[in-house]
Amino acid sequence: MKYKLLGKSGLRVSELCLGTMTFGEEWGWGAHKDESRKMFDMFANAGGNFVDTADLYTNGTSEKMVGEFTKSDRGHFIIATKYSFNGKPGDPNAGGNHRKHMVEALNCSLKRLGLDYVDLYWVHAWDELTPIEEVMRGLDDLVRAGKILYVGISDAPAWWIARANTLAELRGWSPFVGLQIEYNLLERTPERELIPMAEALDMSVTAWSPLASGILTGKYAKGSNPSKEGLRQRLPTEMSERSLTTINVMAEISKATGRSLAQIALNWLRSKHRVIPILGARKFSQFEDNLNCLQWALEAKQVAQLDEISQIELGFPLDFLHRKEVHDFLHGGTFGQISRK
Repeated sequence: MKYKLLGKSGLRVSELCLGTMTFGEEWGWGAHKDESRKMFDMFANAGGNFVDTADLYTNGTSEKMVGEFTKSDRGHFIIATKYSFNGKPGDPNAGGNHRKHMVEALNCSLKRLGLDYVDLYWVHAWDELTPIEEVMRGLDDLVRAGKILYVGISDAPAWWIARANTLAELRGWSPFVGLQIEYNLLERTPERELIPMAEALDMSVTAWSPLASGILTGKYAKGSNPSKEGLRQRLPTEMSERSLTTINVMAEISKATGRSLAQIALNWLRSKHRVIPILGARKFSQFEDNLNCLQWALEAKQVAQLDEISQIELGFPLDFLHRKEVHDFLHGGTFGQISRK
């Protein structure tokens, strides 16, 4: 296991993050406590220190397990949890990004975790209602109170995040140092705005659903050939052919390397310097295979092949701005001669 700095901070986090949404069986499909413990121990023994949970994962059981599993060496682990979602339908203030829910959710999370503070507190999703000033000042107050050390943002538009961090910088508040998004070989739309924003603002990217809900493990395959019918039940029609082609190329790389499709998908993400895949599984055997992605890396030509076969249209304005004639008109044909370092 290697380590990375978390965004524009000095915090060292492992290059893989342990996702614990499957810790607990309350939702009808998670892992038993003993199975969860085995996954946690394997991750920790491999050098992993970055653990991700949320207040509502398996109705709070996930946080309780994380607290119990890390208790003997709390200072070693980087524990991240989240708030935003509503656990009391019908109560408008029991969810959202506002200060009241922020404080109440954190206090409940700390109690379940058995902790005095968490290392990283994520806004779980943009609520479209709470003013940016309230969110960023509220989070900064919790940092100053010592209840959280760093803040991150998940599942929000790039314009809102950029505005939030600019405001925080101007007012001396704690900025978002991490971005959590769905990102994988089949879901590359974050490359339109979110990934460039993370680059510009020096934010780390934690990728949830790195295996596209299991599709990239080949579970819809017959032998090494993915089932079109199975994929089309899960994916929009316009994505199906690109997805099938991508998985076929992955199958070729799998055959050449002797590695699983899941490891190929994870190592494509690992090849992106800013990205930290979140590993989550329902079974120990699945988790063990996923973690074995650390034993090897894709060759540069394999990464390039996957980049090309799974690429998406960036849309306006990027596709327009990247046209050669537009570049030449903007820069007088000198763009390739200008150093951007």
